[in-house]
Amino acid sequence: MTITKHEELEGLKEIGRVVAITMHTMAKAMEPGMTTRELDEIGRDLLEREGALSAPQSCYDFPGATCISINEEIAHGIPGDRVIAAGDLVNIDVSASKDGYFADTGATFRVPPVNAGLDRLCRDGHRAMEIGIAQVGSGKPISGIGKAIGRFASVRGYTLIRNLASHGVGRSLHEYPEEIATWPTRNDKRRLAKGQVLTIEPFLSKGGQWASEGRDGWTLYSEPRAPVVQYEHTVVATDRGALVLTLPG
Repeated sequence: MTITKHEELEGLKEIGRVVAITMHTMAKAMEPGMTTRELDEIGRDLLEREGALSAPQSCYDFPGATCISINEEIAHGIPGDRVIAAGDLVNIDVSASKDGYFADTGATFRVPPVNAGLDRLCRDGHRAMEIGIAQVGSGKPISGIGKAIGRFASVRGYTLIRNLASHGVGRSLHEYPEEIATWPTRNDKRRLAKGQVLTIEPFLSKGGQWASEGRDGWTLYSEPRAPVVQYEHTVVATDRGALVLTLPG
């Protein structure tokens, strides 16, 4: 989506606020002994209270209101009977729509105690997202996002999952530009238009290269197996850089 009117921006800010509040509320409620289904219900109730629709459910018939992935699960984890334990890495991904506008956010949270190496991975994963966001602006090359994130990952000794990309968003969950690499690429000559809406969501890993689908047809795992974290915001390209929409307010 490319924003052309003020009311479009206001609609996106509203759903951005809703998904951000939902994700952070879920994270605060998370504790050892809770199942992922119980955590998902908190998100479901919040979305319903805000008049929003779960995007994975409405667009893809996903069996949950949110995606919750633990440890070896790196994305699209189905909420269910799995019990959250101390030391887990839990990724919460919330995407939803309201009044025809979509926003998408996610983050990896630590359930204490977490070892120092994974704590560092989380901090650097968040930094990788920020580095990608800094490359967003009117007329800037799309390839600059992956180039900057890739440079950071390489210097810090990390890998990037190379088949889970950022994407356009706004009037649907996934739209043009359908794939925005968060790793270095060649021959991508596209540039961001003023008002273009997209996600920035690198998957930073300690050795993982690809995401592979599990037996349930949804949950994704790292290949080779390795810790992975993901942080995601929905942003708008402006003349002043990136405007982040998925903030709790």
